[in-house]
Amino acid sequence: MKVLVVNAGSSSLKYQLLDMTDESVIAKGNCDRIGIGGHVSAKTGDGRKFEADCDFPTHTEAFEKLVEVLTSGDTKVIDSMDEISAVGHRIVQGAEVFSEACLVTDEVIDKIDGLAELAPVHNHAHALALRACKKVMPATTPQVVVFDTAFHQIMPPKAYMFGLPYEDYEQLHVRKYGFHGTSHRFVSAALAKAMGRDVKDLKIVSCHLGNGSSITAVDGGKSVDTTMGFTPLDGVIMGTRSGCVDASAVTFVADKHGFTPSQMSDYLNKKSGFLGISGVSSDNRDIIAGANEGNKRCELVNDMLTYEIKKYIGSFAAAMNGLDAVLFTGGIGENESLVRSMACADMDFFGIKLDEEVNKSIRGKLCKISAADSKVEVWVVPTNEELLIARDTLALISK
Repeated sequence: MKVLVVNAGSSSLKYQLLDMTDESVIAKGNCDRIGIGGHVSAKTGDGRKFEADCDFPTHTEAFEKLVEVLTSGDTKVIDSMDEISAVGHRIVQGAEVFSEACLVTDEVIDKIDGLAELAPVHNHAHALALRACKKVMPATTPQVVVFDTAFHQIMPPKAYMFGLPYEDYEQLHVRKYGFHGTSHRFVSAALAKAMGRDVKDLKIVSCHLGNGSSITAVDGGKSVDTTMGFTPLDGVIMGTRSGCVDASAVTFVADKHGFTPSQMSDYLNKKSGFLGISGVSSDNRDIIAGANEGNKRCELVNDMLTYEIKKYIGSFAAAMNGLDAVLFTGGIGENESLVRSMACADMDFFGIKLDEEVNKSIRGKLCKISAADSKVEVWVVPTNEELLIARDTLALISK
């Protein structure tokens, strides 16, 4: 059985085609620069590649190119889209409307689009992609939406409520939603399997670190708290996102710059974080390089990020009344040994101690990096959101 997994952004359409008999990747690629030109890059599981500039006025043209790449030319892997049993879509914001994966209908698409105000960069793009996919795929092919926020719906009110008047929650739905839920769910289960334990018996702090980062307390396989909040802006400092900032600082800066609310949102989401502090780049690899060259502002970015990670590890351990393991995942978490080392430094009293030689040698592979005498295990666990979306899709259509 073949499942196509789609992750659509405002100007991109990433995809993977998986063979669910052995969960192998048949093909993957990205149609990007939608609406501003167009470019496609594709790769098959056996190593064949294709790349070209295209014309993608909308997501529909991008889907049409996706079909062409999968069914013809050097990257052909299927004869027709009828061979695909189902399509699974990643959706960032499901709010309290969607607490689990569901089949795609016109009503579901409208509801996802209706949540765009809560995730303006993502949800409208998801809706556009869903409508485009319905045009291109055979009408008999079931499609499923899997929500990043669903994993966090189990959080208790004490964790998701803000100290605003209760009416703002009741009428405006302002609360912590949390994100990266698909990733946190996948890696916590993968870690439990690697440890030879049942995830229901573990207390885990899951650190998903990348251009966007979130840390989640996973107690017994369930999210009990997380760093991202009403939007993916909250929590630790990120590539271009500020992370947690005193609300009075936000209004103060907006007033001094004469920003409208939307301009201030843009300032916090796109001009802050690594980029705003360093003045160099939003890419952590450039930050590490700058720090190694003695750039003090790049050093400050590293200090801020790892200090914040350390604080959340401690606070989430307190919230769960214990800690069995810390895991690192995502582009930074899986590949930057310096970030892992700094985040776990001076945590011996807490039962956390790295094997620095092992830590330095690990990039992008499942591995225990804690010392033999560390009471809390520390692991690198590569995430695979696409595989979990495919599994969820298969499970739903099998019902």
